[in-house]
Amino acid sequence: MSEKYDVVVIGAGPAGYVAAIKAAQLGMSTACVEQWIDDKGKVRLGGTCLNVGCIPSKALLDSSHKYHEAKADFDVHGISVGETTMDVAAMIARKDKIVGQLTGGVAGLFKHNGVTALAGTGKVLAGAKVEVTDKDGNVQVVEAGSVIIAAGSLPVNIPPAPVNGDTIVDSTGALEFTEVPKRLGVIGAGVIGLELGSVWGRLGADVVVLEALDSFLPMMDQQISKESAKIFKKQGLDIRLGARVTGTEVKGDEVIVSYATADGEHTETFDKLIVAVGRRPRSEELFASDSGITLDERGFIFVNDFCETEAPNVYAVGDVVRGPMLAHKGSEEGIMVAERIHGKPAQMNYDCIPSVIYTHPEVAAVGKTEQELKSDGIPYKSGTFPFVASGRALAANDSDGLVKILAHEETDRILGCHIVGPSAADLVQQVVIAMEFGSSTEDLALTVFGHPTLSEAVHEAALAVDGAAIHIANRKKRK
Repeated sequence: MSEKYDVVVIGAGPAGYVAAIKAAQLGMSTACVEQWIDDKGKVRLGGTCLNVGCIPSKALLDSSHKYHEAKADFDVHGISVGETTMDVAAMIARKDKIVGQLTGGVAGLFKHNGVTALAGTGKVLAGAKVEVTDKDGNVQVVEAGSVIIAAGSLPVNIPPAPVNGDTIVDSTGALEFTEVPKRLGVIGAGVIGLELGSVWGRLGADVVVLEALDSFLPMMDQQISKESAKIFKKQGLDIRLGARVTGTEVKGDEVIVSYATADGEHTETFDKLIVAVGRRPRSEELFASDSGITLDERGFIFVNDFCETEAPNVYAVGDVVRGPMLAHKGSEEGIMVAERIHGKPAQMNYDCIPSVIYTHPEVAAVGKTEQELKSDGIPYKSGTFPFVASGRALAANDSDGLVKILAHEETDRILGCHIVGPSAADLVQQVVIAMEFGSSTEDLALTVFGHPTLSEAVHEAALAVDGAAIHIANRKKRK
């Protein structure tokens, strides 16, 4: 006789484990299927984000940033530290310790909330049943009142640069280098490529980023993209746009990369090459043909605004469905679905999902870009404030970048915020909250911000929308 649960979740990443915990908190019997097994044969929770994505990459970003500060920036504060060295093995060990602490924490939360972890690969069958196959090939069928698919995503591979796990690696392999490569190539100038390139560039690698597109960070507001490109170039990242990789050749401990640009064919030799051209949904072999679930043309599971698939009582959340591949987006979808299964009228506001690139300075955004507003014919106004005019940023010797706020020309409602600068990830969240409540720039302008803080840059940008900024010369006067 098969086991029965009110809710069965497939995948224990940020979307899946959050959905499972929420469902259990609401009083539903819940199981979560996860195929990731650790070296002791136990199920490892947390998915890509906690194990080989968000968390380990941020650990390396922070370690490398502190090294770079000690090596290059302390002298401006009058601090002398002598020769600065990096123990790469110790840095990686610290990263692994953090990962272990957090994945173990999820296991503890499962136990506390009564979530059953099932080790194996999940497959949705007709009638909201889930087939679970463990690492030894043993199969069991679990019955569910509802199924939540949260299987996540995988790195995209490209034929010209096949990953070999040594000289050519994906984002996972780039977290495990045992030494700093002297020459590092990165294919892709997106979030992952810029973050990983920054890690190893700060530690001394000569980094060349090859991006096939002719524009830099095209999904960001163009003013922020241009400012970011200028900052990264100043930091030493060699970002080559319009550079399409056509082939690779591994010779000993080196890899020769061939790429084409508008002015012809080129080659570059690296010690390591990171392939970071994006991620794709993990949707293969995830459901039976008669399950009723369908995929779109890009391999994403088709869902409506409430993450319902076309199969009764089967939902899908996170990276396997439309929208940005962001851990927090998936987590909130997981909560929404758990609440809807329980009968609550929960919903998501997809217009208020922030995105962040954790370089230094950080790049963060929420809402519409200026080019999107122009394309959609929406009347708008904008205000910007540079961090070089921020007393707190200057005191911290961290004054690159700016804050930009976009608002509707007639209603003054905030439509977007775009930041490149110190603590951009935290600053943009203030505007996310404002947008969630339908705030205007006047609402932000009338809010008291502490001094001296980086947050004052958000305040001043809101004031600048109507030409009323205090600490910069305004482009226009308040009407």
